[in-house]
Amino acid sequence: MDWNDIKIYLALVRAGSVRRAAAKLGLSHSTVARRIDAFEKRLGVRLFERSTGGYAVTPAGEDMLVVAEQIENEIHGLERRIVGQDQRLSGDIRVTMVDIFATHLLMPHLTEFTQTYPNIDLEVVIAYEPLDMSKREADVALRLTDKPPEHLIGKRLVTLHSAAYVSVEYMKQHDLNADASVRWIGYGRHGDYPAWVRESDYPHVPAKGIFDSLLLQLEATKAGMGIGMLPCFLGDAEPMLQRLPPAVANPTDDLWLLTHTEMRTTARLRVFSEFIANAIIGHRELIEGRRPAGDVAA
Repeated sequence: MDWNDIKIYLALVRAGSVRRAAAKLGLSHSTVARRIDAFEKRLGVRLFERSTGGYAVTPAGEDMLVVAEQIENEIHGLERRIVGQDQRLSGDIRVTMVDIFATHLLMPHLTEFTQTYPNIDLEVVIAYEPLDMSKREADVALRLTDKPPEHLIGKRLVTLHSAAYVSVEYMKQHDLNADASVRWIGYGRHGDYPAWVRESDYPHVPAKGIFDSLLLQLEATKAGMGIGMLPCFLGDAEPMLQRLPPAVANPTDDLWLLTHTEMRTTARLRVFSEFIANAIIGHRELIEGRRPAGDVAA
């Protein structure tokens, strides 16, 4: 059954005439009469007896009325629950990012957001590979990329900068130019001298091991395993670490905040996106390596 046919049927039952039902529905009386005739033909039963005095409900129409009113109540209840839901500051938000942003940059801000908007439930998904937002694997993504997908909307927030770091003790114990035991902390299966090593200020130092998580690389650098190529907001914030000469921070990736085009009208996603974007932009100097290490806690 078509809900529009049921609405016309109910209006005709309650009005008693095609003209009055049409006026209530904002339709022409010929449209109402035609839809009722077609509705009866599809059902194979007469719902009304026609007369000069109007439309009288048949016994079959009385049976139909009970069911139609139940459907009407269900539809109206659904509308009350659903209409405007996207404009309420409540519901779930699934946001994806790499681990370092959640653990070493944004956790105080995520906490503040949940306290400010207690009816919004955050689910933080840690992923180094992009999730498929068209399949709703995530509602919002903080993604390191130089070419965001065209089917997503968003904006570039900052450019991530990285530098070479070692622990203070490692620096004391090794001559970086003469000590054969000096090593980069490796990631990815690209051999001892991948492109990022060759392009560094220490191209003669081999990369050893595979530590694909930046959190692992950070901890390995702090533990004195070797030289770590780390984002500046990680390295500069650690008192156990220091940048290697010439201590230059180099741009690596742009950080984008992205969401699916269909999500742009959802209030909770707009509020979260603006909140987290402002938080990240507030850390721009640290992320871009322009805040001196002694200034990190300021």
